[in-house]
Amino acid sequence: MAEDVFLQFLADNLVLILLAIFLIVCILAGVRIVPQSEKFVVERLGRLRAVLGPGINFIIPFLDRVKHQVSILERQLPTMQQDAITSDNVLVQVETSVFYRIIEPEKTVYRIRDVDGAIGTTVAGIVRSEVGRMELDQVQSNRSSVIAAVREQLAQQVDDWGIEVTRAEILDVNLDAATRAAMLQQLNAERARRAQVTEAEGKKRSVELQADADLYAAEQEAKARRVLADAEAYATQVVAVAIAENGLEAAQYQVALKQVEALNKLGSGPGKQTIILPADAVEAFGNAFKMLRGKV
Repeated sequence: MAEDVFLQFLADNLVLILLAIFLIVCILAGVRIVPQSEKFVVERLGRLRAVLGPGINFIIPFLDRVKHQVSILERQLPTMQQDAITSDNVLVQVETSVFYRIIEPEKTVYRIRDVDGAIGTTVAGIVRSEVGRMELDQVQSNRSSVIAAVREQLAQQVDDWGIEVTRAEILDVNLDAATRAAMLQQLNAERARRAQVTEAEGKKRSVELQADADLYAAEQEAKARRVLADAEAYATQVVAVAIAENGLEAAQYQVALKQVEALNKLGSGPGKQTIILPADAVEAFGNAFKMLRGKV
């Protein structure tokens, strides 16, 4: 009995029920909730209709379709290695890393098929071009300029793809074994040259200091001789004045005094117990004492 009633109800309201189901399906198909980290690309009959941003969006069911769901988070390409030749004909292998994010999905999905591959190829070409303009030493020491050039040129070329390059880095610059051995040999030779230059400069400085020391010693010796000469001249002047004032006796006294001093020095030498005096030595002593008593 109940089943008959239910079947009769369905038969009488089938159209309304189907219409209600259709409306529910249309509502569900027409509402799209987009996450914060994504954007949806909507097509209508195969053509671009709109790009849905984060939040609740409405589309026309059965006419509009969400064709692409694109993440707008920052992405990192796998580490890439590019072979390049410097201006001084040295083969180097440059490791690069690129970070980017999609800001205009409608350009990305309709203008490029393989985004990562396209960016990798572009980076390789830019790196080879920039490294080819520089010598090896410049590549090793001026990585910042190469990075800036890669970032600037890459940003210009990927702009048509709706992509923003957020960061580009050169991780390492590798050399082959032969080049490394040659550079090591050159480095050792440069160190040996610097050591020789340092040693030569040390010897030169030593000679200069020795010459300065000899010059200083000569100057001091000259000063000493000058002082002795002045003293001798002063003594001679004193003797001359004494002779002028006291006559020949002052000169004889001075000579006798010198003879006594000489004999005294001769007797004070080491290992000399026996002294042979000249014949007039005793007379000289006597004259000196006489003059001394005369002075007193």
